[in-house]
Amino acid sequence: MAFAPQDPRTPNPSDPVIEEGRVDYVPTPISVTRARQHATRLVAEWGHPALADDAALIVSELATNAVRHARIPGRLFRVQLTLTKTRLRIAVSDPRGERLPRPRHPSPRDRHGRGLLIVRALAARWGVRERTVGKEIWAELDLTSSPTQAEP
Repeated sequence: MAFAPQDPRTPNPSDPVIEEGRVDYVPTPISVTRARQHATRLVAEWGHPALADDAALIVSELATNAVRHARIPGRLFRVQLTLTKTRLRIAVSDPRGERLPRPRHPSPRDRHGRGLLIVRALAARWGVRERTVGKEIWAELDLTSSPTQAEP
């Protein structure tokens, strides 16, 4: 795993938060679709449409893992997107702290097991943070250009 140089929870005065959005979802497959669509819309609205597809794919993979491997009846999972001057941070929290993710090495015939490999390929950094209850899996995309104006 490539970890951020500082704890991602600690605000960095030289890289302030510009936008933030978070939504809690019921752990069902339709929530993965809704989380992906929400991420695509937010990232585009925030002026970074070129990152929207990568952000949506990361959200989809992490949310799918939350639904498939960390589901507890009656408990929600959270998707949080944070935009700073230099990066877009995507975090998915779930209630199963005892089930820490790890990239697998699936065979070509395996139908599952590629989600974290995709996240690792797309993200500049990613990692896992244990929480008091559950865990948070986060990934960061570096901003390579200035934001563009979203069309009305």
